[in-house]
Amino acid sequence: MKFLDEFRDFDLARKLVDRIKRLASQPWVIMEVCGGQTHGLLRHGIDEALAGSVELIHGPGCPVCVTPVESIDLACSMSRQPGTLVASFGDMLRVPGSAGSLGQARADGGDVRVVYSPLDAVELARRNPEFQIVFFAVGFETTMPATALAVLQASEWGLQNFSILTAHVRVLPAMQGILNAPDNRVQAFLAAGHVCTITGYRDYEQVANCFKVPIVVTGFEPLDLLEGICDCVTQLEAGGHTVSNRYERSVRPNGNQDAQRFVDQVYEIADRPWRGLGVIRGGGFSLRDTFRRFDAQRRFPFAATALPILNDVRCRSGEVLTGRIKPRDCPEFGLGCTPASPLGAPMVSSEGACAAYYRYASHPGAVACPVLSVSE
Repeated sequence: MKFLDEFRDFDLARKLVDRIKRLASQPWVIMEVCGGQTHGLLRHGIDEALAGSVELIHGPGCPVCVTPVESIDLACSMSRQPGTLVASFGDMLRVPGSAGSLGQARADGGDVRVVYSPLDAVELARRNPEFQIVFFAVGFETTMPATALAVLQASEWGLQNFSILTAHVRVLPAMQGILNAPDNRVQAFLAAGHVCTITGYRDYEQVANCFKVPIVVTGFEPLDLLEGICDCVTQLEAGGHTVSNRYERSVRPNGNQDAQRFVDQVYEIADRPWRGLGVIRGGGFSLRDTFRRFDAQRRFPFAATALPILNDVRCRSGEVLTGRIKPRDCPEFGLGCTPASPLGAPMVSSEGACAAYYRYASHPGAVACPVLSVSE
């Protein structure tokens, strides 16, 4: 596709790599927030091309990966209730809870369906009035407008058999939490482009100024990522700490204000647990009082009681999601933890860092990935 080819030009990519290496007077540590960026960096060999000049570490930007165990356990329990159907995106079916995944719950007789949009779940409720339909709502700000529209549609139709199990989270508080950690190593961020298409990036300016870190919004193609890294290194070398946008074809300073209005109508900011990170203040959303009748946790009495959390102690996903270790530093990586038998969500999700390393990085069975293989 011509549009993508423009952002995969090998010669331009090589020139940017050379420029970054000339600019860097020391190895700089940059965190890419989004799992899609992680996959792009590894797939195209950018991490290897910049070794010695830039260390790329991976953040919590995979919504499936940070969905807490409690939420998955609740979804599994709901799917086993008579006359109840749980709908969610395909990535969620293999994410392990404390006692199995949604896929295992379905195999054991639970009613779990894959949908491609929250509105598909609303349509299921309309067509099946004899069933309670629960949509397992996961994702960052990117997917929230669609969930908000689903709630508004269900409200307009007067549906009594539709509810959502909310696990939506906010990216910026997680970034602040990483910067506040005593062992923080992050010197600059590549901000998640898809999130910023909705939220814009004005709110990032306060964080950049407070913590004195550059924040650069990027896309996911090689030139997007390299231009973002080059911007970060240029700022770091000059002692700068501004927010800049290298994804101008999709992102505007104030984001998508129509989408924001839908979200604000349905949701309010709330504290939210993240897998591996604990409860983050203001780290997610809950339904406003006006729409609480669509809250699945209020509809099912057992959901009010917290379920015991039995995390697999072998899984070090919390350290992976905060950039404290690389996936291959986990002793279970590629051995006790593989895509076929994952210990944690980062090995399952299509945006997970462990899945990216398993597919592209150096280990037995990995897909060969030549440095800057932008011609793929």
